[in-house]
Amino acid sequence: MTRLVLHLDAAYNLARWLTHNDTDAEDVVQEAYLRAFSYFASFQGGDGKAWLLTIVRNTYYSRLKHNRVHEPMVSFDEELHGVRPDAPSQETRVLDQQRERVLRQALDDLPTQYREVLVLREMEGLSYQEVANTLGVPIGTVMSRLSRARKRLQEDLLGLEEAPGSRCTRELADNGGDRQGLASCAAIGV
Repeated sequence: MTRLVLHLDAAYNLARWLTHNDTDAEDVVQEAYLRAFSYFASFQGGDGKAWLLTIVRNTYYSRLKHNRVHEPMVSFDEELHGVRPDAPSQETRVLDQQRERVLRQALDDLPTQYREVLVLREMEGLSYQEVANTLGVPIGTVMSRLSRARKRLQEDLLGLEEAPGSRCTRELADNGGDRQGLASCAAIGV
């Protein structure tokens, strides 16, 4: 059962990208963990992360169906709004915030089926088979959704680059939203 706790960050990350809201993501993760603990005896072994993320995804869609999630609230993000001890220059902070904003906007604009496959594969590092199992779709569907998601993300990033002061977007677009680019953005809090 302690194996499930190891994947708390991954569960929250997926829930956050699905709900677009920190509070709702916390609720989804809490409910998913309750379900996971209840059904842990039926867990067949294997990869606990993929099993847990499947429960998180299903919990989100169940809540969405029953509650129709309200409009996202703006929440305080300590990393984004707080002061870091090794504070970078003002220019670096502005560029990081711009890069984060642009990537977050581009990811949020993706349809859910593309966003969830990108988050699971590129940010959470699941294999194609694990993503297929988590989403309950054939592996070919995962590959085509991932390809379409990357292409659309790249196009969206190039479109957003036209905005003034978005020089940092080129780096994301040039990499086509690959694992390294997305992971580096995730590391700065995207």
